[in-house]
Amino acid sequence: HEVAEAGVAAHWSYREGVRAKNPFAVDPAKWIASLTERLDEADHDEFLENVKLEMYSDQVFCFTPKGDVIQLPRGATPLDYAYAIHTRIGNSCVSAKIDGIRVPLWTRLKNGQSVEIITAEGQRPQASWIDIVTTGRAKAAIRRSLREEDKGRFVRLGQELARAAFDHVGKKASDKALRTAAKMLGLADESDLLARLGSAELPARRVVEILYPELAQAVAEEVDAKRPVMGLTADQSFRRAQCCQPVPGERIVGITYRGQGVIVHAIDCPALQEFEEQTTRWVDLRWHSGRHAPVYTVGLDITISNDAGVLGRICTLIGEQKANISDLRFTDRKPDFYRLIIDVDLRDVEHLHMVMTALEAETDVAQIARHRDLARRP
Repeated sequence: HEVAEAGVAAHWSYREGVRAKNPFAVDPAKWIASLTERLDEADHDEFLENVKLEMYSDQVFCFTPKGDVIQLPRGATPLDYAYAIHTRIGNSCVSAKIDGIRVPLWTRLKNGQSVEIITAEGQRPQASWIDIVTTGRAKAAIRRSLREEDKGRFVRLGQELARAAFDHVGKKASDKALRTAAKMLGLADESDLLARLGSAELPARRVVEILYPELAQAVAEEVDAKRPVMGLTADQSFRRAQCCQPVPGERIVGITYRGQGVIVHAIDCPALQEFEEQTTRWVDLRWHSGRHAPVYTVGLDITISNDAGVLGRICTLIGEQKANISDLRFTDRKPDFYRLIIDVDLRDVEHLHMVMTALEAETDVAQIARHRDLARRP
């Protein structure tokens, strides 16, 4: 007891004022013997460094290429190390070297290792990094960067939707007009307004109407009884994009094509990236309540285990959700799994979620996602 309270083992029994659960987990006599043995083999500087490392068993001490010491919690990765140096280094990290050898970013660091971070100017934090890092500092920095990136993307999309809506009524989406609209709507600033437009919290039509009440009728939807989409003029034809296959209930946007009318895309369709600079072709759209076709076909990309009866159960599950399979095709066959695309006829996005949730609960379904086929873009 006296040794644990006042002797060399006290370093193991107490750390930062917290008593260890088992103060005798490390045998002091053996520890002293190992230190004595190493004192005969190493120089004094190396000996003292090793002692400091062992006194903090819940920490790892790594070295920068210049020899500076970086202290991290045990289990930390090169990404944690990068963010410990500077947020800018962490955000631009692409890979790392440990003792001169390139390693994956999820590698666990060990005491005494020399770590070098490799950065790239165009690199941005990935959402998957949250699961790689262990320190609160790194997690907070990654989340902050992802939020800023999302807002930037929404602002850019909002700018395109605003320009298209203003052009539709012969007006210009000037900075002054947008600032005025933001103030009238009780929003913080123009950037906040654009972010809400891009994230579908606010329709562009509403911004035009609040600035130009006299044009409300011109912006009003000209939809006949057979049209499920609002935002088109009477002479504009439309069709669903087959690359993303949007369904009622999800955010949509239109792109005008010469000779094809307006193609309706889901707001997160990757095909929209090629139109970022062509703002005059964007049309702010939304689904009309109660004016939908009976069903809309959506492709599901599914990976299932290669076991007897699995495919039959998948088809049965889809049928139990009152959905019909219109096509089924295999895209990959392996000894352990099959990958296939199933085209399902659905009512709306809620119906889609019901089907996907039922399939996700099936133990033999390894992965499921909406099928995106950019080869089928207009």
